[in-house]
Amino acid sequence: DDRNRRLLNMLVESSKRGSGLVKQILTFARGLDGERTTIQVRHILTELISIARQTFPKSIEIQVNNASEDLWLVNVDATQIHQVLMNLFVNARDAMPNGGSLTASSENMVIDADYAQIHLQSLAGAYILISIADTGMGMTGEILDRIFEPFFTTKETGTGLGLSTVRGIVKAHGGAIEVESQIGRGTCFKIYLPAIYSKEAESSAAAADSFDGKGQLVLVVDDESAIREIVKESLETYNYRAMLASDGIEAIDLYSQNHRSIAIVLIDMMMPHLDTRSTILALQQINPQVQIVVMSGSVVNLAAMVDTQQVSAFLTKPFTTANMLQTLESIQN
Repeated sequence: DDRNRRLLNMLVESSKRGSGLVKQILTFARGLDGERTTIQVRHILTELISIARQTFPKSIEIQVNNASEDLWLVNVDATQIHQVLMNLFVNARDAMPNGGSLTASSENMVIDADYAQIHLQSLAGAYILISIADTGMGMTGEILDRIFEPFFTTKETGTGLGLSTVRGIVKAHGGAIEVESQIGRGTCFKIYLPAIYSKEAESSAAAADSFDGKGQLVLVVDDESAIREIVKESLETYNYRAMLASDGIEAIDLYSQNHRSIAIVLIDMMMPHLDTRSTILALQQINPQVQIVVMSGSVVNLAAMVDTQQVSAFLTKPFTTANMLQTLESIQN
């Protein structure tokens, strides 16, 4: 029913957000660039507004103002932009302990060279402007001058890293951030993100509908039974066939018997009994032309394996059905 469908959608989005946060932690730890995709910022704002309305005090009124009906797209790390906006939402909430109004707005903006030089120290061009405004206590000029400094905070339990991280993420995306505030009258943060002129990207679910496996057989190798079954079900939904193996030894045995029928081997990076590298080498001895896709949560290890072992492609866990289908189709074209 509608209620359970809404709850399931929230579960899916929360799972995606959780996986994105883990990827972001790994990105910061390894010093790698985050994964960027072309998205509609309005979707992130809608999600955050929904969360805020459910969790913020009822004394805070939350308003939305989308000035541009056809909002341009941006190419960003969605998890990082979610973090930026969530930080600003929480700061606005904390600035209104007795209640008030929080307004989130988005609009298209074309900035000329003079405006960019004076206001943004950034390049002229097309931007998405996201504004988060509150009617809270506001800040003094002295505090405003320091709010982006690492470890500077006015909160008793704050770390002082929130706004420093916000500015770092925005700058890394080629954008800029401005803030205006008056004591007793509130604060407004403005985020400028470089925009892309294009239509909104189709949802991954809609994109998946165009795939057809044409009855091809995929050998799925993973030590987690739940992953094997889910991948098998997803493949069969799109006209693939699936054969399952729980470790490298079983995979080699199945492949040796069915290598003329198996089109692709989908194998996890971390396998028990026989490690994945050895398994791949054994499969390549049976058929040097074997098409192998490696799955893992470690981008570094995957990239190294592709370089050294002539693996066809890799999938970063967790992945959507559309990601998997697109990868399988791409290595056969």
